[in-house]
Amino acid sequence: MSSSEIAMIPVLMSSGDLIADRRADYAEALLPDDPAAASELYAQALELVPGWAAGWFRLGEIRAEAGLDGAAEAFEAAIAADPADRLGASLRRDLLRDRSLADAMPSAFVETLFDQYAPGFEEALVEKLDYRAPQLLVAELVQPFGRVLDLGCGTGLMGVELREGAAWLEGWDISAEMLREAEAKGIYDRLEKRDLSALEPAFEAWDLITAADVFAYLGALEQIVGWVAAALVPGGRFAFTVEAHDGAEAYVLRESRRYAHAETHLNALLTEAGFETRIRRAVLRRDRGAPIEGLVVQARKSGEAQGLLSGDTRALEDREGALRGQGAKGIVEAHH
Repeated sequence: MSSSEIAMIPVLMSSGDLIADRRADYAEALLPDDPAAASELYAQALELVPGWAAGWFRLGEIRAEAGLDGAAEAFEAAIAADPADRLGASLRRDLLRDRSLADAMPSAFVETLFDQYAPGFEEALVEKLDYRAPQLLVAELVQPFGRVLDLGCGTGLMGVELREGAAWLEGWDISAEMLREAEAKGIYDRLEKRDLSALEPAFEAWDLITAADVFAYLGALEQIVGWVAAALVPGGRFAFTVEAHDGAEAYVLRESRRYAHAETHLNALLTEAGFETRIRRAVLRRDRGAPIEGLVVQARKSGEAQGLLSGDTRALEDREGALRGQGAKGIVEAHH
């Protein structure tokens, strides 16, 4: 998702004070010609309603984009007014620094963003941005997949690619509205609302775990990689994409307010967690006409069932047969 899509979040919601709202309207009318005057009017409005998080956020945006002093302070005030940070003020604040201080996006921001974006998500992502992460991931996976968990499943674009080869297909996402769209497709055996930054431990429960274009919202991946390593059966597979960057840092926060990850650090992390890994570069989507290069990662948990990335599928065939005998497919439980 690009910065233009993130801007869809309505930050100019009413302050609850008619005079303050009027000053904010006057301030917007001065843009883009006179950001200094607009900034002053917002400051006056916020003197009337100092707890207006959206007002502080907008003031920070105006100051940051015009190079005016006080942008970071405005974003800090927005966070203080809304500690859950539904507007992502902490991300805008971090973009003013040389290095992001946060290792993940605020969960409330991600949830709010995707709840609002859900109705037009697929049209924007597939038709306008040429999104292709699910196809890139599935192209390198060998059926059957067995028990599959689709992390950050969204509206089910990855699930569509996985359904045919899955004995059981489960999707987790932080957004109830995204899950509603996914449920309408009728392809998942179960859907659950989960925050990927706060998952409960799971042990040897899945044959395949996927995450298509999900880790752009997580900077540090140690926690989720450790969780996946425990949640996979021996020989289980982990397939995901990330945006790529070539710097020395393990990850960076881009102007798009998405994290990008370095291949060398990612490979080292997966190796330490007990994975055999294959990584290749590919264009994941486009943003404002420019290609967004990413890493397509295929990893196998060390243990039994050797060769799952190269075509030896006998272990998974046995597991899938057992699951089908239990009548796993066709049971749909959606938790919103």
